[in-house]
Amino acid sequence: MHFLATQDLIVFLLYFVIVSAYGYWIYNKKKKATIAASHDYFLAEGSLTWWAIGASLIASNISAEQFIGMSGSGFKMGLAIASYEWMAALTLIIVGVFFMPVYLKNKIYTMPQFLHQRYNSTVAMIMAVFWLLLYVVVNLMSILYLGALAISGISGLNIYVCIFALAIFAAFITLGGMKVIGYTDVIQVFFLVLGGLVASYIALNLVATQNGETGVWKGFQLLSNKANDHFHMIFNKDNSNYMDLPGLSVLVGGMWIANLNYWGCNQYITQRALGASLPTARGGLLFAAFLKLLMPIIVVLPGIAAFVLYKQGMFQTEMLNSTGVVDVNKAYPTLLNLLPIGLKGLAFAALTAAIVASLAGKANSIATIYTLDIYKKNINKNADEKKLVSVGKQTIIVALLLAVLMSLILGEKLMGEGKQGFQYIQEYTGFVSPGIFAMFILGFFWKKTTSTAALFATIGGFIFSFILKIAPSFVNLSFLSPIGFAVPNSHGVYEIPFIDRMTIVFVLCIIGMYFISIIQNKKGIKPNGLEIDTSLFKVSGKFAIGVLFICAILIFLYTYFY
Repeated sequence: MHFLATQDLIVFLLYFVIVSAYGYWIYNKKKKATIAASHDYFLAEGSLTWWAIGASLIASNISAEQFIGMSGSGFKMGLAIASYEWMAALTLIIVGVFFMPVYLKNKIYTMPQFLHQRYNSTVAMIMAVFWLLLYVVVNLMSILYLGALAISGISGLNIYVCIFALAIFAAFITLGGMKVIGYTDVIQVFFLVLGGLVASYIALNLVATQNGETGVWKGFQLLSNKANDHFHMIFNKDNSNYMDLPGLSVLVGGMWIANLNYWGCNQYITQRALGASLPTARGGLLFAAFLKLLMPIIVVLPGIAAFVLYKQGMFQTEMLNSTGVVDVNKAYPTLLNLLPIGLKGLAFAALTAAIVASLAGKANSIATIYTLDIYKKNINKNADEKKLVSVGKQTIIVALLLAVLMSLILGEKLMGEGKQGFQYIQEYTGFVSPGIFAMFILGFFWKKTTSTAALFATIGGFIFSFILKIAPSFVNLSFLSPIGFAVPNSHGVYEIPFIDRMTIVFVLCIIGMYFISIIQNKKGIKPNGLEIDTSLFKVSGKFAIGVLFICAILIFLYTYFY
């Protein structure tokens, strides 16, 4: 069992005091400047700057599943897992250019509100309930449990103490509203990036030292030589990791669906920019895209370093789980325990910052959807602004309490011993992503899309995903192998990689929605199509330069590490 030294605790306490004091100052400043309006509380309407929006997007996105899960994937498969981060940078640009103008022009504050306005109240209510269940049962619980597991392994504290402490810290930040979350996330990102870079620096230095060399660059060169197979972005079909990242599909297939659904159709993410002007929102998304380019350095390289050090005889006991099998999700915590006193506290603060920011963002999104889309529309239509803010705060407390309860009861069973790594989370989120994204994308850009077609995508998308998941048990899918859509598992059974499965399901949803809409249009059903002005998609010169810069970096990265 590892414990934090006094100096590490001082560094961590300093982080805690800075974030809490700044959040309290922002909260009091907001109280003096504005009334307790619901849109101000949930969305910080008009008060977040571009850099606060960008920082908040990253702080809310990066959590235990990246630090722990993605580092574990780096240990197992290498730099290819960075596609989730680098493709997200390009996705953020697309969301800024095409999605955000539609949301802001139509004064959209929540995703269910968009569905109500574009389709009908039935679609909106079904999705509101679905998102609430998803955020509480899956996201809050997984972030809380995995985060507590990592912090417990580093600090030596009891995991149950860590669960309660994280929930309380997150509640303190969340109850101040989106403005407090947005601006404290700037500090969270500072600690997240600085602490993450320190951990990567130490890891690369350690690789160099273990091989009789010195320096970070030398450590990176040694990584490239000793784990050459871990530095390819695109896998061939004979690669053992092809099932997780199927070749070019990460560039032209299902990876786009996963990213566009997450960054463009997700209350938890889009909420940061929905209260801003279009130029400010786009600036925030572009800043977040730049930060995304850095993330693999922080969360993937340490995993590759741990792999090389493990192969050289280090971590032979630390990396094993209770059954004696290598647990890749222990790669990052194991590395952190090697950090010098003081720096370990900084890295520990970075990990805590990532977890708390994600918890706060999820809890605020839960409160926003419940208050504005369920309570206001169906329970108390005459509720005033003060009442809505009060209900939002109560919802935050209830959501966090439920997450704590589920973590205590189900956490070990569902996510213990590395069962819930990054790829696991991505695959099962992919059961619903294709249908939701199909519903949004046609809702945006095809006026003829009907509400029945939207319901088909939502429910049908999940059914299609389930059928394709179990299909290998009943059907020989080897005929899909020549085009790379099926690969044999360890038992010789041909399975469809889940990223390709998302592509297939998305196409089926689009086809189904098209024919359902055309048939209903002929019957005289007129959908609530959005008015889209192409001038909305024009961008400023500064934004265009930023986009070109990011695209140039991405082209270089994928060309060099192909």
